[in-house]
Amino acid sequence: MAVRVIGATTLARDLGKWQDDGLTGRRRAALPAYRALADSVRLLILDGRIPLGVALPSERDLAAVLELSRTTITSAYAVLREEGYLVSRQGSRSTVALPELVAGRAPVPPRDGFGDPAAGPPVDLTCAAMSAHVPEVRAAYASALEALPAYLGGHGLEPTGLPVLREAVAERYRRRGLPTEPEQIMITSGAQHALVLLLDLLAGPGERVLIDHPTYTNAIEAIKRAGARPVPVPLRLAERDWDLDGMRSSARQTAAKLAYLVPDFHNPTGYCLDEPGRARLVEIARETSMTLIIDETMSDLALDIEPPAPVAAFARGAGRAEVISVGSASKSYWSGLRIGWIRAEPAMISALVAVRSALDLGTAVLEQLAAVSLLGAADRLLPERRAQLRRQRGALLDAVAAELPDWRCTPGSGGLALWMQLPTPMSTALAATSPYHGVLLAAGPRFGLEGAFERYVRLPYARSEEELRTAVTGVAAAYRALGGVVERDLPAMVV
Repeated sequence: MAVRVIGATTLARDLGKWQDDGLTGRRRAALPAYRALADSVRLLILDGRIPLGVALPSERDLAAVLELSRTTITSAYAVLREEGYLVSRQGSRSTVALPELVAGRAPVPPRDGFGDPAAGPPVDLTCAAMSAHVPEVRAAYASALEALPAYLGGHGLEPTGLPVLREAVAERYRRRGLPTEPEQIMITSGAQHALVLLLDLLAGPGERVLIDHPTYTNAIEAIKRAGARPVPVPLRLAERDWDLDGMRSSARQTAAKLAYLVPDFHNPTGYCLDEPGRARLVEIARETSMTLIIDETMSDLALDIEPPAPVAAFARGAGRAEVISVGSASKSYWSGLRIGWIRAEPAMISALVAVRSALDLGTAVLEQLAAVSLLGAADRLLPERRAQLRRQRGALLDAVAAELPDWRCTPGSGGLALWMQLPTPMSTALAATSPYHGVLLAAGPRFGLEGAFERYVRLPYARSEEELRTAVTGVAAAYRALGGVVERDLPAMVV
């Protein structure tokens, strides 16, 4: 089988300004060029921006594109091989891999004396997801096992989902003020699966898709993989609001017929679009004939306000806009429970069934039955989950204020993360350095397009208070290490 090779030009584009120190935009002073290049490639691998199993470009091609000596490229590749990020096989190209230490979430030991290895496994802040509430999830699966025999006589393939779960999800919408029938619900294997199905149906090659900016990183990748073109509409971060005028003008100027938005405790900012804004958004969609895909995966995680009605609640009546809602049990209960859903008109659900048959034949029955139990326990379980998140968010804010006082944040009213503004554009450098100090971070540019958000980093508060304090200590150490490089203002090394 032929090995897929990433092009030298593509890799150079994804690397961006890899030689800058992230603080001043000047060339890195302390790291040799080969080490800085290896660190930058490693970060792309950890971020998933270089897929596992592909081959890096030849040393000669990359040297030509980056205007470096071939010796520098050879040395960088050697570092990646030593650390386990490149696997060489005789007679074939070296391919990208994850070393066992990384796959097992243990820290990667630094080379060349740069950084100090952290004791114990790192705190993983790349994922904004809580651990399960063990008693409730265990009880849900026990209940599912008791209910399972009633389904064993059939084939178990329900492309729209089990009727009992579709009704439970429909009831969830009705309680939020949006009349919904089970025929308007499709059960999926998570919200990401739901988005992929919708994009497969609605987004043709080259189709413009409006997104709020920043936004959920995996949504950006899904839009690109569908052959569509994401069009960013910046959030007004200082006001904790959406630029709806910008949304209207972008829709008109690009003729976008589709938008993917996260108005419910937005990832990564935690912001929430208020009800007047939702009504206006739906009106913009109606005026521009644009379909809205509304990501509601965080809608249960309101920490400071009463959650507003779903966006689709503002789309009823004559001449209404088309609003498709995507939800999930993952953020509210447990990400290991791969249950999501789509709420749309019955005709849309029928069209999605035809699309789904090419991807999968249905969602696991046992997980659907467990989700029924968890949705039924929402009134008992979710207030406790929200209280836990408030405590963890407070602990994270206190730790950042104590150890990183020059960092700034305007916390959202819910969700799972803080969107921290750094004093200088150094997010990628910080994410590359933090594993050496016991923390795994997602760099700000992961949540945007074309290298945006180097001045930001997402800090989830989904971990325990103790883990969060430990993580901030490690991030602060990485931050100081990068700042120390600039303060020393060493001469650049030539390789």
